[in-house]
Amino acid sequence: MKLKPATWTRRAEFLAVLLPKEQLNPEVLAWVDRASANDPWVVALSGGADSTALLLAIWAHWPDHRPNLRAVHFNHRLRGRASEGDETFCRECCAALAIPLKVGRRRLTQPASNEAQARELRFGLIEKEMNERGAKALWLGHQQNDVAEMMLMRLARGSGAGGLAAPRPVQRMPEGRVHLRPLLPLKKEVVEAALTTARIPWREDASNRRRDFFRNRVRLDVVPGWGRAAGRDAIAGAARSRELIAEDDAALEDWADRLYAQMPKNRLDVAKFAELPRAVVRRVLYRWLRTVPDGDGMSRQAFELLLAALILGTATRQSMGRQGFAVIRQKQLRYVSSSDSPSKSRR
Repeated sequence: MKLKPATWTRRAEFLAVLLPKEQLNPEVLAWVDRASANDPWVVALSGGADSTALLLAIWAHWPDHRPNLRAVHFNHRLRGRASEGDETFCRECCAALAIPLKVGRRRLTQPASNEAQARELRFGLIEKEMNERGAKALWLGHQQNDVAEMMLMRLARGSGAGGLAAPRPVQRMPEGRVHLRPLLPLKKEVVEAALTTARIPWREDASNRRRDFFRNRVRLDVVPGWGRAAGRDAIAGAARSRELIAEDDAALEDWADRLYAQMPKNRLDVAKFAELPRAVVRRVLYRWLRTVPDGDGMSRQAFELLLAALILGTATRQSMGRQGFAVIRQKQLRYVSSSDSPSKSRR
């Protein structure tokens, strides 16, 4: 269904009535209140219900930001005419609202057979557009159902609080960027009902009904069964848990930041960890590992061994790959290069 530009604008304004600011995430609203009207905003637009509602809600709720609003669509070219239809829909929507749209298309030689590859291609285009525009804010259409799905997926991987607190409404990224998710308080059916009431079309991705990807299997099989077994609103419960986990994670991260700032340069003072919660010591160790060669590549098992030695203050010499070792000696943890002589490593 192709709409005239005037129809798009009227229905976008009606959508804003159906999805008022009060229903959006308060952390995002607070961020917007501090933002400059001249800052470029980039919206990731797939053409699906969530991202379409997001783009139209932003356009309607914050008219002062319209001159600096941009959208990005990536055509993965995996569904033939349907993928082309998604791109056409996004072009028509953005043209009607006078929103510049950047479109990327996957080269047929580029792999996109799994979620990670597809995401890498999509975010590669988004990053390029943000760099060209000097944009710091990326708006994403995640809603409450996504919270439950992501939590279940990360539980299967054994994620800690940092992973289970995702997706965050205001996610601070490197280089001063931020990812914003104002729809997190809303269930998917609420978003779709608002679009239907406002008579706004969107694109359905038929591949979402296939069980090829882990996320689809969680969405189609696990979440419905989980809700039936719980006998209550499990999706809302997961969203509430995410908020509480995020609060706890923020407190532990702040504690770890303060403790790490007290450490000698490039070393950890083992004595300062006496009787501290393991969760705080874990976070401090992560910070130290980011400063040493091969620290990010340490296996989970090796990390846990080093963490235990750090908490107990046990002298140890653990390999960090070919380049060096993590050494605990004289109540300090430091990195020793493989090129250093044994005598140097004992100092």
